[in-house]
Amino acid sequence: MKIFVNLFCALGLFAFALAAHAEDHQQQQSIVFGVHSKTAPLEWRNNGVDQGFNLELMDRIGQLTGKRIVIRRKSFQQLLTDVHNRDSLIDVIAVVSPITIDRTLSQSDPIYATHAKAYTLQGKSFINGWADLVGKRVAIKKGAFVDVYISGKEQDFTRVDVDLYETGFQLLIKGEVDVVIAENFVARRLMPLYPSIRSSSDPLIYGAFNFVSNYKNAELMTQINDALRQLKLSGEYDRLVNKWFGTGREKVDLNSAQRRMLSLAIFVSLMSAIGMLLTGFISLSLRKRSKALKVELAQRKKAELAISNISKQFQSVLDGIPHGVTLYNQDAECLWSNDNNNDLLNNPLFHYIDGQSFDLNLALAEALQGQKSQTADMQINDQYWQLQLHPISDKQVVILLEEATEQHRLRQANDEASRLASLGELSAGVAHEINNPTGIIIHSVAFINDALRDLNEASDSYQRQNPFWTIAGMTPDSAMAELDLSSQSINEGAERISRIVNDLKHYARPTLSNDYQPTCLNEVVKVSLRLTANQTKILNVATDLLHPSPIVIGDAQQLHQVLINLIQNACHAIKLDADNYDNVEHINIKTAVEDNHICLIVSDKGAGMDRATLQRITEPFFTTRRSSGGTGLGLSVCSRIIKEHKADMQISSRLGQGTVIKIRFPLEY
Repeated sequence: MKIFVNLFCALGLFAFALAAHAEDHQQQQSIVFGVHSKTAPLEWRNNGVDQGFNLELMDRIGQLTGKRIVIRRKSFQQLLTDVHNRDSLIDVIAVVSPITIDRTLSQSDPIYATHAKAYTLQGKSFINGWADLVGKRVAIKKGAFVDVYISGKEQDFTRVDVDLYETGFQLLIKGEVDVVIAENFVARRLMPLYPSIRSSSDPLIYGAFNFVSNYKNAELMTQINDALRQLKLSGEYDRLVNKWFGTGREKVDLNSAQRRMLSLAIFVSLMSAIGMLLTGFISLSLRKRSKALKVELAQRKKAELAISNISKQFQSVLDGIPHGVTLYNQDAECLWSNDNNNDLLNNPLFHYIDGQSFDLNLALAEALQGQKSQTADMQINDQYWQLQLHPISDKQVVILLEEATEQHRLRQANDEASRLASLGELSAGVAHEINNPTGIIIHSVAFINDALRDLNEASDSYQRQNPFWTIAGMTPDSAMAELDLSSQSINEGAERISRIVNDLKHYARPTLSNDYQPTCLNEVVKVSLRLTANQTKILNVATDLLHPSPIVIGDAQQLHQVLINLIQNACHAIKLDADNYDNVEHINIKTAVEDNHICLIVSDKGAGMDRATLQRITEPFFTTRRSSGGTGLGLSVCSRIIKEHKADMQISSRLGQGTVIKIRFPLEY
């Protein structure tokens, strides 16, 4: 008997060990997948059959890893508790995690993207962000990704924990909470059951579905990730996504569909005739809807293709335009560029044309602060560039950089042409001005020659003692006085010729640089009047010059060019009237200091200009004297020179009443 009992015990222990081994072997060959969802398309049970995207994806992973998938359905909170327990039978669950926060568990690659939004009752205000939740009662699903996201963060709202999003919707209808923050897919399935609830915000939190397991299953999670990546590479993952989340296809909750179909079947049994008509109508509507969806899908694909083509074309245009285009943010970081020359912007030799150094950070800050476009001429060595800054948002600026060396040289040639045109007009007057002192010199020299001849003939003492002795037809005393006067006339005439020639040579000399120096404005007026003396000699010209003379920082030659052009224009505008010639002040030139500016004012009593002419007066090649030789370059060049001197020009004119031009320089001294 004792032997029999011992044998029985041994057989029992062997059977127990065999059963334990079989259970362990079965666990090693299976994956226990915990599910909780009640709504499509993720995971739900229909007539005892578990289905959905997560389930089908895990089933394919099981096939690839050679493991059987065992489904265990529990509440969400119980699944979270189990997966944190190392001794739990639950191997894997599918949860949503915030994209910026990892859960404290072994986590797979992302399965599918989702987000959470705020939901309120119809008629309530829109939720624009977390700040709009201050003071409100907000339902949060315990353990869900919204809970994970806000944990440890300061909350200015009253949190109400719920076990399910549907519980939160029910509390919202009862008025026990003000807002429910719910995951998108679940909320979409619940809203048809709760028509008084609406989506009230843009996405507040972005998340991704992941498979999650205890760290003891790290090897299993590696296998799941390998299988998941294989499904993505093979395209089968995309097929599953299209099946359960595809564009234009709503995945229905089969339980709800069956209940609706049962009601419809009862109704059809009672009203068969009406049911047949209704069925036909629904069938036609569905066909139309299906056709419309196909057309919509085709149109969307066509639109996406068109957008893609336009994007490529736009990129091609940006790469091909002659301007260098560079996009910067407020921190001077280059976001995009089609220009190989944008390194110039950080080159210490790259400076404004007036010599001021260029600071990229300062230029970006000024453009963003003023939200105004800026244009500047730049220089590096012997190259010239045009720089344009255009703010396109509060934090981004587009910089256009174009080489303008050739344009700069053409502009210099244009300036020279304008000055030469003025020089040609001055030449006749200067020749006349030189002719007058030359005639005086010739007359004086002839008198001196006659006097010298008489003096030579009267070398003997007898002739000098003759009381009727004359020198050049004059008595000796008168002749000596005339000789002294002739000498002074010759000296003054020669000095006048020298001064006029020097002024003309200086004016004709080409501009070599923009090296501005302190310049006496009164002297600019005097030189300009000397060069235009022949044109102004028949006019009454008055000057009102401030003493001591105002000093401006600039180039005297360029300022001569400006004032000579203004004087010539004033002369051309004046028509002489013999009746009141002596009583009219035709031209007035004035220097003054007004409102912290040094002013050069040229006014005339000429014909004046109408509004249309005033609007175009500084345009290149625009002239009202085309038939009489006008080039249209004068005021255009003058306007540019004035801007380069950091000055401005104000013009006022009325027909028949003359013109006043005021040039205002900054007060440097």
